[in-house]
Amino acid sequence: MKKSLLLYLFILALLFNVFTYAYFTKDQKFEKERYVKLDKKLHDSINIMGNDLFDANYFSLETNQNAQDYFENKATGEILDYRKLIPFVKDQLISFNDKPEGNPYTGFEKLNERKFIINKAKVLNHRWIIADFNDGTIWGEAIIKYFINDDKTVSFETAETVIYTKR
Repeated sequence: MKKSLLLYLFILALLFNVFTYAYFTKDQKFEKERYVKLDKKLHDSINIMGNDLFDANYFSLETNQNAQDYFENKATGEILDYRKLIPFVKDQLISFNDKPEGNPYTGFEKLNERKFIINKAKVLNHRWIIADFNDGTIWGEAIIKYFINDDKTVSFETAETVIYTKR
């Protein structure tokens, strides 16, 4: 009886080990497949985001070599670095927000005692800036021309503006 009990326990332990091995092998295979699918999905997402970023920056001074070449003075060989120029131009434009009547390059005067200020600006090329502005309740966008003067100052001129209606 003792031998048959040991035989049954041995067979039970063997079956238990076989089923445990099968379960963990299948679980490991499932996890590996899940990891591969997730990895592929993440790489696809990264590629899509990279393409979207490239498309979004298509109209940008950082990626426009022709616009960058504009800042090279052929006669003297002097080159304005666009990486320093972009923040300088943005800061100069946004500094007009401090005026009591608001930023004049939004194209609008004060409405209801609220002044229009520029929130965000993007330098598109060697000549244009697109800017987002508001007065707290009314929002709009403006295309602004900018010029780098000989004395390294910046002058601006509003080309077009649009205001979005309230909903």
